[in-house]
This record gives sequence, C-alpha cells and structure tokens, in this order.
Amino acid sequence: MSRPGGRRVLALALPLLLAGCSGIQSALDPRGPQADAIATLAWVLFIGAALIFVAVMAMAVAGFIWPDQLSRVNPRRFMVGGGVVFTSSVLVVLTVYSTWVGSRVSDASDVNIIGAGTRIQPDEDRLVIEAVGYMWWWEFRYLGTPHGDVVLANEVHIPVGRPVEFRLKAADVIHSFWIPSLHGKRDMIPGHNNLIVMQAEKPGLLRGQCAEFCGDQHTLMSFFVMAHEPEEFEDWLAAQARPAREPDTPELQRGAEVFLEQGCGACHVVRGLSDGPLQAVGQLGPDLTHVGSRLSLGAGAMPNGVGPLGGWIANAQGIKPGNRMPNFDRLPSEDLTAVARYLESLK
Repeated sequence: MSRPGGRRVLALALPLLLAGCSGIQSALDPRGPQADAIATLAWVLFIGAALIFVAVMAMAVAGFIWPDQLSRVNPRRFMVGGGVVFTSSVLVVLTVYSTWVGSRVSDASDVNIIGAGTRIQPDEDRLVIEAVGYMWWWEFRYLGTPHGDVVLANEVHIPVGRPVEFRLKAADVIHSFWIPSLHGKRDMIPGHNNLIVMQAEKPGLLRGQCAEFCGDQHTLMSFFVMAHEPEEFEDWLAAQARPAREPDTPELQRGAEVFLEQGCGACHVVRGLSDGPLQAVGQLGPDLTHVGSRLSLGAGAMPNGVGPLGGWIANAQGIKPGNRMPNFDRLPSEDLTAVARYLESLK
C-alpha cells in the first residue's frame, strides 16, 4: 500500500476507532465517580502496557543495530532483572492498585462507597430501584417513593448527585446489568438478589446493556438511562405515579376498547384503565401506563412512535423472535392503528 493510500485509510479509520471512546454507552466516557475510577484504572493499565511494549521493541531493534554493545550485557543479570524482578514488581504494583480501586468502587455489604475523590455514604437519601431482567426486557420499580408505585420498562430515570441503589433480580435467565458510563457490570441470577450503587454527576442520556449472553435476543437487550437535575427528577417521578390519561377522542377511546377486548390487560398494566369487568392488571409484560413517554420499544429494538407500536403489536415475533409477546396480525388495520395511537398517547 502506498503511503498516501495508507494515510487515507488511517484518516478514515481513526474517527471510527475514537468514536468508541465516547458516547452514551462508553466506559471511557465516565459520568459518575465509580465509572471515573474504573476508567482511570483502564488508562493506567493501557499506558503501562504500551510503555512496556515500546521498551521491549526498542531493545529488540537495538539488538539488531548494536549487537556488539548489547553482547556485553550479562545474560543472567538481564534475565533476572528483566524477567523476574521487573515483571514481579510491575505485577505487584498493578495488583495492589487494581485491588485498591476495586475496593473504592465496591458496594459489597452495603458499606461506605468511595469513588474517585467522592465519598458516598449509604443513608436515607439513597434512591432505591428494583431492576428485574426478563427474557428479554427490563423492569424498573421505584421503591419507597412519596408518590407511590412507579414502574417502568426498558428505561430508567435517576437524579443527578444522588446515590442510586439498584437491587438486581432475574426472572428467568441470567443477565448482567451494565451502565458503562456509571459503573461496572453486575450479574443478575434467577433466585439470587444482587446489588449495585452508582451515582450520576451530569444530566443527560445514557445507555445500559446486558453484558452477558442471555439468549437469542441478547443483542436487543438494552435500556436507556436519563439523568435529571433533582427538581426535574421529582417532577418526572410525580408524573409517572399518576394513572394513565383518559382517551379523549373517538379513535383513542376505540383504541382503549380494543386493547381490553383483545385481552392485552391480562399481560400488561395500564393504571386507571378499565371497562367494567375488563381491566389492565397483568404482570407478565411491561407496565404500559406511560409507554408513550418512552424512547424505545422492545428493549431498544426500535424507536417509540405510532408506526413502531403498530408494527410491534402486529409482528412482535418477526421483530424480536422468541419474546413472550404474540403477534396480533389478525386485527383490522383501523383497530391496530387505534390501539397504537392510544398507547402512544399514554405520556
């Protein structure tokens, strides 16, 4: 490859390589004290490894250029110094440092949590959220809020500057809960409760992901994280605690009727929606009380909106095969559209 050609390839490839270092799902773009400590550890290890690699390559090149001078070096001293003393010293230092960083970001036994320069005390100010991994979607339940029950699916909102305790559970298969910009990953195992505490320092949109293969749809097992300023978060929490809005147009009313008539309420909750004996109180699928306010459908499978909602209802198995949502492709198009518009109105 010619040099101009090589430079062009490098110029095209470099932005792609650097793009992985930032963004809403990057461990190298920390937005909290725990992730900051982990990113610092990663950079220390990377830079140290790079320096050692360069030093070894320099000695190899020097051996070709100045063989007579290097032949005067005592082989035994070189082997002991470079192969034993240096290697052992580096490994000991890195082991102590990585253990120290791990202890600072660990929240085991609910003890004090210390981030990179930030000390987080376990106290009553901690927001507690139960996160449950299903096959294949996420549920987030806010515990002990002054507003009552707040349940979300595939999306979680947190306040800036306040510790958030995620109590992790898995319903059916093993997952691994990971928000790279806020903390390391933590396993979610059926029958076993786990816990992780993290804190966002800046408002903004982040993204989480299952970090362990959980089945055919593992790649479509993500969720969004929105960090709010404290007052904005309290307003959002109060709004989410309210029941679903009443359908106020004939089409939305028809959509709510079809939703109940088709038995969707046997799997989903829509708080406040009922038509006599028909109610939406099911526990098998995501809570849809405010589904229209969410960013995505199907755990990041597609953006939210009337069109994607209609497509998901009619062909959920085609979009995400193996999930628990059956296809409702038998619905007349006007009924399908009415249900999609009704769900999109739930904000």
